[in-house]
Amino acid sequence: MIRRDNERVVSFILAGGEGKRLHPLTADRCKPAVPFGGRYRLIDFVLSNFVNSGLFKIKVLTQYKSSSLILHLSQGWQLSAHLGHYIDVVPAQMMRGPQWFQGNADAVFQNLNILADENPPHVAVFGSDHIYMMDISQMLDQHIHKKAYLTLAAIPVPLEQATSFGVLEVDSDERIIGFEEKPEHPKSIPGQPDKALASMGNYIFETNALLQVLHEDAREGGAHDFGKSIIPKMISQGRPVYMCNFAQNQVPGVEHGEIPYWRDVGTIDSFWEASIDLVAITPTLNLYNRLWPMRTVNPPLPPAKFVFADRENNRVGVATNSLISEGCIISGGHVESSILSPNVRIHSYSTVIESVLFEGVEVGRYAQIRRAIIDKHVVIEPGVTIGYDAGEDRKKFTVTDSGIVVIPKGTLVTKDGPIAPRSPLEPLNQPAGIS
Repeated sequence: MIRRDNERVVSFILAGGEGKRLHPLTADRCKPAVPFGGRYRLIDFVLSNFVNSGLFKIKVLTQYKSSSLILHLSQGWQLSAHLGHYIDVVPAQMMRGPQWFQGNADAVFQNLNILADENPPHVAVFGSDHIYMMDISQMLDQHIHKKAYLTLAAIPVPLEQATSFGVLEVDSDERIIGFEEKPEHPKSIPGQPDKALASMGNYIFETNALLQVLHEDAREGGAHDFGKSIIPKMISQGRPVYMCNFAQNQVPGVEHGEIPYWRDVGTIDSFWEASIDLVAITPTLNLYNRLWPMRTVNPPLPPAKFVFADRENNRVGVATNSLISEGCIISGGHVESSILSPNVRIHSYSTVIESVLFEGVEVGRYAQIRRAIIDKHVVIEPGVTIGYDAGEDRKKFTVTDSGIVVIPKGTLVTKDGPIAPRSPLEPLNQPAGIS
């Protein structure tokens, strides 16, 4: 049964991120639309958490390169309007002048008309580009119980990683008494000198408090950012701002005492690491939890198929420690510790190791691929080798410091090098009379 408090919450999902550090995966899509885990998009994780938590009034705020995101949401995320439930896409409308959102707080500020229409007592503001499972209703319960103006989800992280996050200081009642955005020298948790409390970028506000602080922020100028502006302001004003400890969140179907999984996939390396986490024998993030399903678009595709069993000539279609999506055909090739999205074709005598292949990728015979992320509709010609010589790979592709090779969407990869796809802005055929 859905609790009454849940029905009275309006949720903003911030989905306008450009995702520069994930380039070239974000060359023509926004960060929340980046495919993940074979058959999902990054935004599916936060939306699944809201729906599974019984929170059904959701506004998705978009901005950069939102076409594929909007298509994904329209195909797979329709709720019942008869029950007052919705997942609505709200494009940037320049409500307050001819400019993009000036920060994540400004994105909410420019859409305050939504709150006027709904008049909710509480507002959730969550990011859309993290990988995790969370029962948000538990955070809401704490927020209401403590009569907080703002409740902020946080998680302990290693101290050396804390410079990439907002870092909290809390008292014995979990009230936040200090906050620094991406500090050069983060403060550790008392009694845990090797860890700091990091903000997850997920907030629940008391509505009137949110309205007041956003209007103040708009008048004063600045970064218009929750981490840089809004949270420090509310703390300095003595407002009741509390932490919700994500490490204590209990998701149905997860064993009690198991440490919740959360990953910020803001870089190519972190994206690859989070992807490979999924193929562990006992993954920390369990996509097979039937009590907390990860939801997404379900295209009408046939089951994955593995063909050829010619062991004498090493022509065996096989995949081990891997996630293989629907529509894939492993045709006499070998896949190990990898993720294959729908409609991937692996031809005979080829190998794919510790790699992530997006939808529609084709790997030719005798190709050798290792530690790579290959975007949609890439064709790897027969005999191509990727991921075994970082020096050569860097001449042709994007390669991270740790050696992860990234091949952009639609590329034809030959032995002589990549051939970039034709620009969609070019005419398909030249007009008659023009040479």
